[in-house]
Amino acid sequence: MNNYVKVAALAAIPVGGSKLVEVNRVRIALFNLDGEIYAIEDTCTHDGGPLVEGTIVNGCQVQCPRHGARFDIRTGAALSFPAFEPTNTYAVQVKDGEVWIEPPH
Repeated sequence: MNNYVKVAALAAIPVGGSKLVEVNRVRIALFNLDGEIYAIEDTCTHDGGPLVEGTIVNGCQVQCPRHGARFDIRTGAALSFPAFEPTNTYAVQVKDGEVWIEPPH
């Protein structure tokens, strides 16, 4: 975990919930999918909408609140129009009740 930075307490991200953090001036959305934590850039690649404010659908997708583009929370892949480009993802580690991510460069 040498390169990782602590971003949140695990308890702050309930199952099915999300939390916004900022690392190196990049907004990152943390999602708890059935106890697994994922980190994606909090930016819809269609128009910059805040994904952390989106709805989790189909168990592993987030739907942008602005125009409905969907992204795979696990991979960042754009799954529906109007988004074409994926959003960035960040490696996550959970240790002793704390969430750590590999920071954006």
